[in-house]
Amino acid sequence: MKIGDIEFRKEALFLAPMEDVTDPSFRYICKRFGADMVTTEFISSDGLIRDAWKSRAKLNINDFERPVAIQIYGNQIEPMVEAARIAESANPDIVDINFGCPMKKIAGRGAGSGMMRDVPLMVEMTRQIVEAVKKPVTVKTRLGWDDDSKNIEEIALRLQDVGIAALTIHGRTRCQLYKGEADWTLIGKVKNNPLIKIPIIGNGDVDSGEKAREMFDRYGVDAVMIGRATYGRPWIFREVRHYLDTGEALPQPSVAERVAIAKEHLAKSIEVKGERVGVLEMRRHLSNYFKGLPNFKDTRMRLVTENDPATLFATIDSIAERWGDFDTAGCVPPPLSHDI
Repeated sequence: MKIGDIEFRKEALFLAPMEDVTDPSFRYICKRFGADMVTTEFISSDGLIRDAWKSRAKLNINDFERPVAIQIYGNQIEPMVEAARIAESANPDIVDINFGCPMKKIAGRGAGSGMMRDVPLMVEMTRQIVEAVKKPVTVKTRLGWDDDSKNIEEIALRLQDVGIAALTIHGRTRCQLYKGEADWTLIGKVKNNPLIKIPIIGNGDVDSGEKAREMFDRYGVDAVMIGRATYGRPWIFREVRHYLDTGEALPQPSVAERVAIAKEHLAKSIEVKGERVGVLEMRRHLSNYFKGLPNFKDTRMRLVTENDPATLFATIDSIAERWGDFDTAGCVPPPLSHDI
């Protein structure tokens, strides 16, 4: 499979963009465990053109992440075109457009999946972005706004016609948010439409090697994008790849390995963002690495309140000492509703 000039392995596995989750340190960890491509948190076009520091900070990418996409969102053409140029100046491999976020504060004002209610505007915005940048432009979207308007087949063809290099489809409508099961039937119809020539990436509810194998075999997608199932479990890419290659499931990592991963993640977060911010932004990750451990409440509280890096590293080390013999077979965190 190719996106622009970027060659991917067969049955590629991508990390989904997730707000407040897929920062550089998490992308680094997922990449180390085998993610074939990663994507930044989504970035507001208005924030970029106003030079807002929080939006600009999300443009920070590193060579270890490649191939990496920068994802932007907005509801007006001119700011989105300018944001695409700014994103391209950060030298990603791909510029991705978010037409999929279902959250009210985004979709309610016509951005994200709200754009699915105005397909001509979506298509024209995409056309102008494709013409404005040299990097491959991709789109992430959903099946439609609601059950009465699942228009992804029409949208896919129209976006292909204006030059996108690949399309990621989340198997829910906007009105579903993250409820119920993802419906891959329409994803498969788009992929198997003989008029579709671009890669189609499927997204939604893939949380195991078995699920990924089913989606590749049943629907023929070119790649699978994994979102919520990575949260507190970045090693899922290793698990899924092993299953795709061998048909066998890997055991869950031991407590000792989880401790090593958590420390590596924390160290990378501090390296990228400094001690104060690096520690604060790791809080959402640390306790999730150890979901399922018994009598863990007090330790979890220390993980999410400690500010001193040395003490925090020592607290993580203590987990291996106390729970080192615990069987982690059922120690998998629940999914999180953050993939967009």
